[in-house]
Formats: sequence, C-alpha cells, structure tokens
Amino acid sequence: MNRFIKILKTPDIRNKLLFIMGLLVVFRVFAAVPIPGIDTSRLKEFFDDNQLFSLVNTFTGGGLDSLSIVMLGVGPYITGSIVMQLLTFIFPQLEQMYKYEGEAGRQRFNQYSRLLTVPLAVLQGYGFMVLLTRQGVIDPLSSFQWMTALSVVTAGTIFLMWLGELMSEKNIGNGISIMIFAGILSGFPNAIRQSLFVYDSSQLTTYVGFVVIAIIVVAGVVYITEAQRNIPINYAKRVRGSKVFGGVSTYLPMRVNSAGVMPIIFALSILLFPGMIANFFANSNVAVISRVANFINDFLQNQTVYGVLYFLLVVLFTYFYTAVTFDPKSISENIQKQGGYIPGIRPGQPTAQFMTHLLNRVTLVGAAFLGIIAVLPQIVRGFTGITTFTVGGTSILIVVSVALEIMKSIDAQLSMYEY
Repeated sequence: MNRFIKILKTPDIRNKLLFIMGLLVVFRVFAAVPIPGIDTSRLKEFFDDNQLFSLVNTFTGGGLDSLSIVMLGVGPYITGSIVMQLLTFIFPQLEQMYKYEGEAGRQRFNQYSRLLTVPLAVLQGYGFMVLLTRQGVIDPLSSFQWMTALSVVTAGTIFLMWLGELMSEKNIGNGISIMIFAGILSGFPNAIRQSLFVYDSSQLTTYVGFVVIAIIVVAGVVYITEAQRNIPINYAKRVRGSKVFGGVSTYLPMRVNSAGVMPIIFALSILLFPGMIANFFANSNVAVISRVANFINDFLQNQTVYGVLYFLLVVLFTYFYTAVTFDPKSISENIQKQGGYIPGIRPGQPTAQFMTHLLNRVTLVGAAFLGIIAVLPQIVRGFTGITTFTVGGTSILIVVSVALEIMKSIDAQLSMYEY
C-alpha cells in the first residue's frame, strides 16, 4: 500500500504507468477491429476445437480468433529476434556487434530484427489466411482482398512492435513482454467464466486442488525467479598517489533463472511452427505431402510427445539465452582489469572456467524448473479434467515473471527518487 501511494505521489513514475496503460488500451482496441472484408462468424467454433490455434490466439491477445488487424500480435518480431540470436552463433560479426560494441551495436542488432519482422509478418499472415481458407473457416478472397488483408496485418504487427518500443523507453519492464502479459490477462476472465459455467458441485475438491496447485506454482515461480548464487569477489589494494583504492570484498550475483520468461516464449514460437506448416499442407493435392503433413500433425497432437518436446525446448532455450546474456569470459576479464579475483581461483582463464562450470550447474536447476512448470498444466488437466485454462502454468509463469520485472523496475526508480 505504501508503495502504491509513493507511485501516485511521484509524477514521473505515475505518468509513465499511465502512458503504458494507455498504450495497452490502444492495443486492446485494435485487437477488436476485424480485417476489412472478413466474415468472422465461423471462427469461434474453429478456435474452440483447435488447441494449437487457441494457444496462438492467447499470445496474440485474442486478436486471432476475430481476425483483427493485429491478429499476428508480436509473434513475427519474437521470431525475428530468435533468428537473429541464432545467427550470432554462425556469424562472428553479429556476435561482435551484439556483445562487444556496446549500446550502439545492440541498437543496430535490434534494427536488423525489426527489418526481419516485415517479411516474417507477411509470410505468417499469408500462411494463416491460406490455412483458414482451406479449412473453410473464411470464404475465398479476391486478389484485392488478399492484398488488403496482408497489408493490414503486416502494418498491425509493425504498429504493435512500435508500441512495445515506446513502452520499453519508459524503463518499466520490456514492452514486448508487457504486451504478451496483457494478452494473456485478457483471456483470464473468459476462462474463469467458462470454468464457472461448466461448474459441477461434485467436483468441488478438484477445483480446490486446482487453485492450490496454482498458488504453489506462483510461489515456486517467485522463489526461482528471485533465487541467485552469490560468487565472492575480492579486490586488491591499489595505491595511486596518496590515495588507496580497492581492498574491499563484494559478490557477483548469478541468477538461477537469468533468462527470465524468454525461454518459454522462444519454445512456444518454435513448437507452434511445425504444427502450422503441417496444417497448411494437410489438404494438399499431392498425396505424399498430405500424408507427411497429417502424420506430423497427429504426432504433435499427442500430448505426451507435445509435453516432452516442450520440456526439452524450454531447457535448451534457457541454456541458449543464458549463454547469450551471460558471458563468463568477458566478465572474468573485467574483474581482472579492476584488480579483482575469486578467492581460491587464479584470475584470467581459470576464473572463466570456474564461472562457466558454476553457471551450467545453476542454470540446470532453473531450466529444469521452467520445463516442469511448462508441462505441469497438462499433467494437472489429465487428473482434474479442467480444460478451460488453455495455457495454464505457462501463462502463470509469464504473468508472474513480467509482474516481478515491472515491480523491480518501479522499485529501482522509486529508490532513485528517494536518494
């Protein structure tokens, strides 16, 4: 309560929050505006019966099930960011730009991600429209309608990307994460209403158990997100003129989950891609292509296979994103340049090897936790039979992680004003 009062009394922070909330309102308004010339009357039944597209719809903020002008959400931008991050392992120039050229290099790197978003938005928009047309959900479109629809959805994605950048500039969390956060929250009231609509008094114990599990998941997410391994750092004394520098002891924090919510988002983006391609070619006139597409589609519909792949991708992307954001070699070099050392470890290469070994062990705990939380809802739905919460633990994980990030950003700015 005191924190909320401080926020209201601090004009700068209050105005930033109001600005972000205003942009989120704009986002929700655009998510309710359908593409011109599209009949959306048959879409609801299709999305109710298709788990894959219900999942995609959740992360677009409910813009896909109405074929709104922002139907793709920020998905193409996330995909573009994933592609650019992967390319850093292939092209040393991109790695040099992202890791070692400072803020100017990261800005150029992000600009390439934005440029890559445009063709990806066109491809994804075209794929969605063709798939829905082949499924008989929407009527065949004329050439003019195709051009209009693709132009509108591409512009919608660029518009949301711009909104996300405006939010990020306010230093109240990552704008793209906040938009995904808002999109997930927008689906919660409908999920709760559906759960209450199908409520059966004989299953009261099941619903209570579901709520208890949700609370435990939230507590676990908070604990793992805040957990860190402190590495002690000692700095030798240095004499410059008549002044003595150093001679202090501190620590380097190594978070258990330093990747945050990004592994979940990356894993979902990659996991949904084969299913979308398979659905696209399922009704192909070529028999071989149709059989392969249907096999892939049936394979991914298997909940056990889906859960295993989801878990492995989350673990993989946790290690991948941690490797991109936390470089033990450069950190050990910076510590050595400042006259610091880890007690019992020689400076330089031994320090980098020690930090790499420690990072792998710590990240394993965070990666395993994220993977278990990601697949836990499927296990819970199998025992409870509650299917109205489509994404379950993944939604909770993203919502809690983004909420914690926003709270930390606000606390940091409040501390600055107090000083």
